[in-house]
Amino acid sequence: MFELQDRCVTQISRRSWLQWGTAGVLGAAFGRVSVTHAADDQAASKTPTKFQIACMTLPYNQYPLERALTGLKSAGYKHVAWGTTHKEDGESKGVPVMPAEAPPQKAKELGARCRDLGLEPLMMFSGIYPEHPKGIEVLTARILQAEAAGIPQVLTFGHTQGPNRKVWVERFKQLGPIARDHGVLIVVKQHGETGELTGEIVREVADANIQVNYDAGNVMDYTRGKVNPLDDIKTCAESIRSFCIKDHRMFPVDQDCGPGLGEIDHYRLLHNVAFTGRAMPLCCENISAPKLRPTRPEEIDGLARRAREFLETVIQGLHG
Repeated sequence: MFELQDRCVTQISRRSWLQWGTAGVLGAAFGRVSVTHAADDQAASKTPTKFQIACMTLPYNQYPLERALTGLKSAGYKHVAWGTTHKEDGESKGVPVMPAEAPPQKAKELGARCRDLGLEPLMMFSGIYPEHPKGIEVLTARILQAEAAGIPQVLTFGHTQGPNRKVWVERFKQLGPIARDHGVLIVVKQHGETGELTGEIVREVADANIQVNYDAGNVMDYTRGKVNPLDDIKTCAESIRSFCIKDHRMFPVDQDCGPGLGEIDHYRLLHNVAFTGRAMPLCCENISAPKLRPTRPEEIDGLARRAREFLETVIQGLHG
């Protein structure tokens, strides 16, 4: 089993291995890359980005997958992202939405199940770090599952300490052609590092099917507010093909939360990619309210609806 849990599923000590990594250290270790600010480039076209607002099933991880899907439909979503486990009836442990070893046919069936409910699946978690010994094997299996399910993007992330960056580049260069052959993008999000670093890795790989997924909440969380996502996103905006939507605030608690409930200005954040002309998933990973913990699935439905409505308002303001 290669399941990885993000913060909203398991509260692990993420910062214990992050003392090495502030923006200054990253810059010193890998050098700063001169990049074009995509917000300036893409503004010239004035072709609005086709933002696709989705919610991950992740916020419902303490409930069955079916409840997550019906809840998201009732909250007004037309798109969904899979991840990662759910507490199914009669099971003592979380059951993977899609096991890494599952045949593509099983993914195809779940894709059809989502569409029958009116939810188009846009993204699935890989459940493995690229540097894992079985990284190539599992990511290849995920590509095949995504193709079968009609899912355009497979999400991965991991640790980029020390030699891992070299391993990432080597493996992504192998995986890029496989992803392209099967019509899937692999997108890489921040998980301890910044968008500047993931952008550098993607540019070094130089494969159109390996791109950036931007997670502003992770950038703010892992750097404890020392790196402003509104500055960081400009270093990789031209490579962004999707977002894991997550906000963060430092007061009254240091906590990830739903969009619009933290300190990140989503108008300024999404402005950087608002006129690319591309379809771009915005997948809500964390929809929680600071300091509050829902005790019923209906409360999660309400938080999901609020997140969707907030993002719709932001997009209307950017494109209006």
